[in-house]
Amino acid sequence: MKFAGRMNSFIHKGSMDIFQTIALYHHVKGITHLEFNYPEHVKPYEINRILDAIGDMKVNGVATRFRERFIAGEFTNPDQAVGEDAVTLCREAVDACHRLHGDVLTVWLGFDGFDYPFQLDYEAKWNRIIQSFQSVADYAMERNVKVSIEYKPYEPRAFSMIDGIGLTLMAIQEINRPNVGVTLDFCHMLMKHESPAYSLALAASRGKLFGLHMNDGYRAMDNGLMFGSVHLPQALEFVYYLKKYRYDGVVFFDSFPLREEAQAEVELNVEMFNQMCEMIDRVGMGAIEQIVSRQDGIESQKLILQMLKK
Repeated sequence: MKFAGRMNSFIHKGSMDIFQTIALYHHVKGITHLEFNYPEHVKPYEINRILDAIGDMKVNGVATRFRERFIAGEFTNPDQAVGEDAVTLCREAVDACHRLHGDVLTVWLGFDGFDYPFQLDYEAKWNRIIQSFQSVADYAMERNVKVSIEYKPYEPRAFSMIDGIGLTLMAIQEINRPNVGVTLDFCHMLMKHESPAYSLALAASRGKLFGLHMNDGYRAMDNGLMFGSVHLPQALEFVYYLKKYRYDGVVFFDSFPLREEAQAEVELNVEMFNQMCEMIDRVGMGAIEQIVSRQDGIESQKLILQMLKK
């Protein structure tokens, strides 16, 4: 399995810059790939200097980060020039991803949403999002980069325009580009009151699962806790379906060690994920599939107990 950790887990501690963080990730147990935010982790620096720091590690991709200028919306901003700048930022991130030898641009539209009734022309703004993604996807396709939509139901806006797996798959269908898919954030799915494994199955069965952000939380907000720390049975089911659909992408741990030691937190995420894989393998994919096919709540709980036993 391929794993990546969050750069800001170290940088936001205030003691490391991007180069020190990359150097440390060379020694973090289990980590195979790097993930960068754009523009903050890339634009201020020379690409060749970043590539030298990366060395023999691999880059999975780049994620866009829209800051205060886009607070009224990225693609849907009431100032059309700002909306066009959001598309430009995505294209710049595609270029950065390509130059860093990454595969996936992840786009989370945190400000494309609304807070009040009568605040938005929903159809017009939806169409604007679709058109913007088409422009970004066409640009990315020329550089062999995939574009992945990361959805979140709310926060920082009261309502997000792309808020769950249903609207995301609908948007992907309307964008109608082969290089556009979805990144599933475990905590965001919990906030939406989705079953994470169900959302995974819908995306993977359509060949549109392009990325993962693994973490955990208490549903009300984006807690960014360690994977499997709160919703262990659902996390186990999620890993089972990753194996069922033969996911071969990178598992990125998007958790926030605000009070924890960052390296230990990242390594524990990797260990937890690997332990879940072992628990599933010990029972066997075929045996689990047979139990799932019975649609029996008692048998499903017995399965979880069996996984927990050594």
